[in-house]
Amino acid sequence: MFRKSRFFVFRSSSLALREVRFFKTKLIASGVALGFGLLGLLLLGNVLLNDVFGFGYDELSMLTTENRVLKDQVREMGRKMLVVQRTLEGLAERGNELRLSVDLRRIDDDTRSASIGGTREPSTSAFLTGEAGTLLAESQKLIDRLAREVRLQQQSYEEIQTRLQYNKSFFAHLPAIKPMAGPYSINGFGMRLHPVLHVYRMHYGVDIINDVGADVYAAGDGVVRFSGRTQGGLGIHVEIDHGYGIHSLYGHLSQVLVPTGKSVKRGEVIGRCGRTGLVSGPHLHYEVRRNGVSQNPVDYFFDDVDAARYRALLAQAQANSVQQ
Repeated sequence: MFRKSRFFVFRSSSLALREVRFFKTKLIASGVALGFGLLGLLLLGNVLLNDVFGFGYDELSMLTTENRVLKDQVREMGRKMLVVQRTLEGLAERGNELRLSVDLRRIDDDTRSASIGGTREPSTSAFLTGEAGTLLAESQKLIDRLAREVRLQQQSYEEIQTRLQYNKSFFAHLPAIKPMAGPYSINGFGMRLHPVLHVYRMHYGVDIINDVGADVYAAGDGVVRFSGRTQGGLGIHVEIDHGYGIHSLYGHLSQVLVPTGKSVKRGEVIGRCGRTGLVSGPHLHYEVRRNGVSQNPVDYFFDDVDAARYRALLAQAQANSVQQ
């Protein structure tokens, strides 16, 4: 019945009826348009009233803004970390120079790669995808690499510090100065014709010539291992244990000034030149042994510096350090 109904409009001006065609369609369209209009007004009012109905538009907008800001910050952090990485590479090269200066091997590229390589897969959130996930994953990889690089450099500098302390002690104990003023032969160490026995035999040191009573000095820091006279050809002599497997011996003395067991410093007077033992004239017989093997003492002399010259150089170096 309703489907056959028709609708008319009465016009008072013309006193006539006019049929309204597609009335139902127009009615529905008007209702939909009105509904959308009311919905638009409702949404506009909600925005103006700070999301009074709780639709979450402001929160969504805020999250979108935060996401954009966080992405920018992660990118900036990545750029800064790359700068840090280049700085660490410069420190690594400087560290290698320091390692060489204290007699340590360089950390070569293969060793460095093995120490800081093998980056584990980053544990990013499963909810992060696309650009955000990629940015965070790359940042985590770089942070992980930088952390291992820092640990490697820290270990290297600790090695350098340990070696430096070792070297300071080692060099102080090294018998590096000529123990008495006077001439000597640089070829005195080795096989030679003995001046008294007139036979060829090994000469395990060098002979420094000076008058009886000339001061004899410790060539390096150490502890007196023996001080006194023996029945052998060395006569009165002193032997010093410098540590690190190094010993020095001072023979044919006329007098010893240090007892066995005393700690001595480089340049300290330990005896007087003499002619005790099997000798043809006054001189100092000086030996250096390392791990029980005799060394040519001349190889240890620092620019042929004796104790007096050493003290002068040391005083000058200390004065320069005070002025600086």
